[in-house]
Amino acid sequence: MSKKDNGTSVILAYLNEKNRPYSSQDVFCNLQKQHGLGKTAVVKAMDLLALEGKIKEKSYNKQKIYFADQSQFKDVDDVELKAMDAQISQLSADVQSITQSCRQMDAELKELNSALTTEEVMSEMKELKAECSGYRARVEKIKSATNHVTPEEREKVYTDRNVYVKEWKKRKRLASDMMDSILEGYPKSKKQFLEEVGVETDEDCKVVVPST
Repeated sequence: MSKKDNGTSVILAYLNEKNRPYSSQDVFCNLQKQHGLGKTAVVKAMDLLALEGKIKEKSYNKQKIYFADQSQFKDVDDVELKAMDAQISQLSADVQSITQSCRQMDAELKELNSALTTEEVMSEMKELKAECSGYRARVEKIKSATNHVTPEEREKVYTDRNVYVKEWKKRKRLASDMMDSILEGYPKSKKQFLEEVGVETDEDCKVVVPST
């Protein structure tokens, strides 16, 4: 674009290419970034093109609309229109198919980006192998130990424990009954009684009788 034409050649080519109505504001917004056209320059250029008859101008509610001169385009019959419609439909289907394919490839790309690299996999495998080796060593150590507890010995421990717990509960209940009998005629509180006789309860020692 030369300084002399003030953007008229660019605007004329744009309107002929798009072949649809535009306001001067539309043309300014669409071409300003790429060609650096100012709003005043666009308005003047479009008015000049209309005055020269290179584009057409229509006014709607005090707004001017500009579009390409249709006489430059050859007439299209019904057969050609149908062929164009078929081509548009095919192209639309192609766009939809390509868009879907792009979405699938984008999803695959995201999945691949989130996956571990070969180096990361090798490093993780090395760590897991070392961890497994440690577990195997522990298993072998346990298997080779000579201080295993037999099922009979374990059952005896559980049985003895139940006996001791039951006896603990029985003696605790007897002691509690005895203290309750004494406290019926004792003038002081239970706490004072326990302090005087020097008795420490399970609660004082924060001990809880286990369940059997």
